[in-house]
Amino acid sequence: MLADIFFKGGLIEAWGRGTLKIIDECKKAYLPEPVIEEITGGICVTLHKNRMNENFIKSLDLTERQIKAIEFLKEKGRIANKDYQNLFGVSRKTATNDLIDLVEKGVIKSSGSKGAGSFFLL
Repeated sequence: MLADIFFKGGLIEAWGRGTLKIIDECKKAYLPEPVIEEITGGICVTLHKNRMNENFIKSLDLTERQIKAIEFLKEKGRIANKDYQNLFGVSRKTATNDLIDLVEKGVIKSSGSKGAGSFFLL
């Protein structure tokens, strides 16, 4: 009943739309999706902080190239091995080693495919 009053008063857009907006904003900020739970008749939304902060990145002992690659990923959304090679003027093997190191440290995820067309995501 209260939500209906808020809706009619123009304070909320529509039923359920807010949760979709929260999820979209988390994705835009490269954050995990929030956990939305029903607890004893109420709703609990757990938001996760941005773990890609300066302290976290420093704790991983990354190279300057890897740190710049993270910034590239934040801006572009994904990076391919060829992008890495072009950005830093390194060989394919060096790019692969750097990117695999970031995957093993849990910083980025592989697209799953291998070879041409594969890419990495935050």
